[in-house]
Amino acid sequence: MQHAVGSPLPPPPQPGHGPAVGWSPAAHHPGPHQGSAPVPPPTAPGYPMQAPHPGPPQQVPPPVPDTTGHVPLPPGGPVAAPSMPPAAAAVPDPATTCLAVLLIGPAGAGKTSVAKYWADHRRVPTAHISLDDVREWVRSGFADPQSGWNENSEAQYRLARRTCGFSARNFLANGISCILDDAVFPDRPVVGLGGWKRHVGPGLLPVVLLPGLDIVLERNAERSGNRRLTDEEVARIHGRMAGWYGSGLPIIDNSQLDVPETARLLDEVLARSIASPPTW
Repeated sequence: MQHAVGSPLPPPPQPGHGPAVGWSPAAHHPGPHQGSAPVPPPTAPGYPMQAPHPGPPQQVPPPVPDTTGHVPLPPGGPVAAPSMPPAAAAVPDPATTCLAVLLIGPAGAGKTSVAKYWADHRRVPTAHISLDDVREWVRSGFADPQSGWNENSEAQYRLARRTCGFSARNFLANGISCILDDAVFPDRPVVGLGGWKRHVGPGLLPVVLLPGLDIVLERNAERSGNRRLTDEEVARIHGRMAGWYGSGLPIIDNSQLDVPETARLLDEVLARSIASPPTW
């Protein structure tokens, strides 16, 4: 009798007899080594067991080379601090050097516009990573601080910063510069600059973008959606950002500068930061 699907089931064992000749249990219970060596057939009584004839040695296929051009991210290897050039050496050109830049400023300072323009006009590959963009990846369950600052919005900010930091390290490990923008407060050093240093590394170059309050209020009024803040909130944030004066970080007042002019000044500030990294 032939079965419609698969091999016939083995006959039931008989008392005092082994399995039927010609059927091997391994045929129906493949193990991890199936196919690596032939299974010897059962021998008749009185005949010695013959060793199976070894087959040809198995050839191990060579590893397939990685042709994607991806450079693995070094584990635990944040970007190092820029080395001090010798006194006689020229200062590296920030337009052609692989850099990690953190652009700090209040809402309406022009961080995103300047960061995009700066990244667009460099002569080396450069990525722009915006904290707000990454934070808004969360669609359902998005914790908007404007609806009330709470542990959920705080947790989503921390998650977005870690994600931005990992992304920056990954780009830098592959030779691509990064500019990140975030409203980092000077009175919260642990979750502010300290957090960015942990996520990206000591080679991160922070620059503060701080125009006058009237300019910030005007630019904020042109915003829409959840990125537009109340005038009271803008004034409060701007006042806290004023604490960066005297911190030792480079500050750009772009009140009277357009985006291209601010980007050119940013290159000058970065050249000085490379030559003499700020202490932070």
